[in-house]
Amino acid sequence: MIAKREKRKKIFYVPGMISLVLIPLFCFYHFYKVDAFKVYGAIDLSLPNKGDFEKYKVETLRKYKVYKFSGNEFEDKKKLNEMRFYLRKLRKEKDTINGIKLQYNSKTNYDTFIRTLDILTIEKAPTWGIFDDDIYVIANSNTPKKTKKDTIEYHRMNCGTGELMRQQAYWEQKNRKEEEARAFQVTFFAQKWQLIFCGYFGLILLNIFTLVKFNKNQNYNQK
Repeated sequence: MIAKREKRKKIFYVPGMISLVLIPLFCFYHFYKVDAFKVYGAIDLSLPNKGDFEKYKVETLRKYKVYKFSGNEFEDKKKLNEMRFYLRKLRKEKDTINGIKLQYNSKTNYDTFIRTLDILTIEKAPTWGIFDDDIYVIANSNTPKKTKKDTIEYHRMNCGTGELMRQQAYWEQKNRKEEEARAFQVTFFAQKWQLIFCGYFGLILLNIFTLVKFNKNQNYNQK
């Protein structure tokens, strides 16, 4: 006679199943809380010396067309577009009489300031500088006058915003962002490996302990 095989109960490892579902959620929640996936950026700016700014009388050097940014998103966007075309006109005509003055206040949106810098870079503003809460933009003729040589020593005003410096800052920022994107995963796990390892090791110990205890109880009940 063939003995009837006893049907054994299927073992469902509940702690392991719960871990597979919850642990990734806890990890993502922790990463979100510590801003692990947040990408930081930077702007490379050079500010003119206050003494030089006053010495060369930049505030009265041109007849400035003033654009005031009050914080109204629609109006500020409209003024930025107007400023873009006016800057393009100054640069094309090499206007040495007129200029642009951009005024900001505590209500101005940060995005407006960033978009201003983008416009100055894209439109290749000849010379511009930041002083207090204002930005001054001026064009030049690029045609030096022929003068007799003398012994007078001339000092060129350097606002730190020349074409070369702008281009260099732009490419440095672009390369930095690409490098940060490539190295993000490596640097992240290098900084968080201890926390991840401790959590994972603790999970392993917990699962082993639960599994051993569960199997002992099953063997005891079968006897």
